Amino acid sequence: QVQLVESGGGLVQTGGSLRLSCAASGRTFSSYSMGWFRQAPGEEREFVAAVTRSGDRTYYTDSVKGRFTISRDNAKNTVYLQMNNLKPEDTAVYSCAVRIRYSGSDYYTDSREYSNWGQGTQVTVSS
Repeated sequence: QVQLVESGGGLVQTGGSLRLSCAASGRTFSSYSMGWFRQAPGEEREFVAAVTRSGDRTYYTDSVKGRFTISRDNAKNTVYLQMNNLKPEDTAVYSCAVRIRYSGSDYYTDSREYSNWGQGTQVTVSS
């Protein structure tokens, strides 16, 4: 029902900022919680952040707390990831996805809870 397209990635120096966007199709966008994940070279896909349907609650992995902010604009069918104080270890392909499963309150970091993955956008942080 929902198709996602990420944009906003690029090359920045350590300490720089990027704002990623995830544009969704369909009028059912607001019915889903959304998540951002990333996959670095040689690593498995990692949870980054999630936001509830209305945007009233957000969740982050510990390594990005205080630096990244997830938000959504349901009128524009878009979810954002503001990334500040970027570090080389943030280098990865960032993808957004729709949460379509609910196995329990502790499972929002599990990529198996999500679907409709976008193609991803590359973020590279140079040192």
